[in-house]
Amino acid sequence: MDAPSEAIAQLRALAARVEALAERCQRLADENRSLRQQQEQLFAERAQLLGKNEQARSRVEAMIARLKSLEQHT
Repeated sequence: MDAPSEAIAQLRALAARVEALAERCQRLADENRSLRQQQEQLFAERAQLLGKNEQARSRVEAMIARLKSLEQHT
C-alpha cells in the first residue's frame, strides 16, 4: 500500500472513531438528561412525602393532646 492510500485509510479509521465517540457522547447526554429529570421527580416526590408525613405527625400530636385533655376532664 502506498503512503497516500495508507493515509486515507488512517483518516477513514479516525473518522469512524470520531463518529462513534460523537454517538456515545450523544447517548450519554440523553441518559444524563433523563437521569436529571428522574432526580427532579424523586426530589419532588420526597418533598411531597415529607409534607404528608409532617401533616400526619401533627394530626397524631393533636389527637394525643385531645385524648389527654379528655382524660383530665373525666
